[in-house]
Amino acid sequence: MNASQSSPAAAADQYVLTLSCPDKQGIVHAVSSYLFMTGCNIEDSQQFGDHDTGLFFMRVHFSAEAPVTLEKLRASFAAIGDSFRMDWQIHLAAEKMRIILMVSKFGHCLNDLLFRSRIGALPVEIAAVVSNHTDFAELAASYNVPFHHIPVTRDNKPEAEARLLELVRAENVELVVLARYMQVLSDDLCKQLAGKIINIHHSFLPSFKGAKPYHQAHARGVKLIGATAHYVTADLDEGPIIEQEVARVGHGVTPEQLVALGRDVECQALARAVKWHSEHRVLLNGTRTVIFA
Repeated sequence: MNASQSSPAAAADQYVLTLSCPDKQGIVHAVSSYLFMTGCNIEDSQQFGDHDTGLFFMRVHFSAEAPVTLEKLRASFAAIGDSFRMDWQIHLAAEKMRIILMVSKFGHCLNDLLFRSRIGALPVEIAAVVSNHTDFAELAASYNVPFHHIPVTRDNKPEAEARLLELVRAENVELVVLARYMQVLSDDLCKQLAGKIINIHHSFLPSFKGAKPYHQAHARGVKLIGATAHYVTADLDEGPIIEQEVARVGHGVTPEQLVALGRDVECQALARAVKWHSEHRVLLNGTRTVIFA
């Protein structure tokens, strides 16, 4: 390279800031001023003030070049976070979220998420597949994802959940996805991983519980079926909803066709929920969520 040539400028790093706090004047000004003063450039910004809860929510996608780093941003933003009593986080946008997929006997959601991750449709790194059965060990292996068989019985449930938590910590996992994992998690586990477990429920509204929900729906002659992706809480299938998908059905649909259609809507709803969460687009708002999609 001769003296008249210059090296290309380094690409700016991309970041995502998310926050929630009591709503008051000056929040957007404080955030935007901080980013300007630290040499950052706002690429996209979304915000929402909830009059019911009195909370304000914000997601900002911004870029910055060296010497700005993630550590410096987190350290310098803390004062603003404290002054507005914010619950806030800053992440590198390109950093893939490490997740664990849990499954029992139905593998459609597992296979869908594995495939989406492989083709880059989900910004995640699947650290492991965990199951209380061995049915999908070969499927996980075909994607080069470690498989962990953790049997669950009435007597060993605390030990099984302890093994799961140990795996979560050892693999630096940020999200656990119940991809049709048919075991009820303990209240203690739900609390330890609050806001970090997503489940898919086989109903637009959980009207048909227990065995063969689609057969129950068929017997009632439903005209609309769906699936609900939600965060897991101690209240079974009643955690904050992230996404829902529905499909219309006619009178000629058989129970088997209903099951097949149900598999499709479950995959779609769960995949969107995982994508939005891993892109830091979901903020908890009590028993509800704010989605900056």
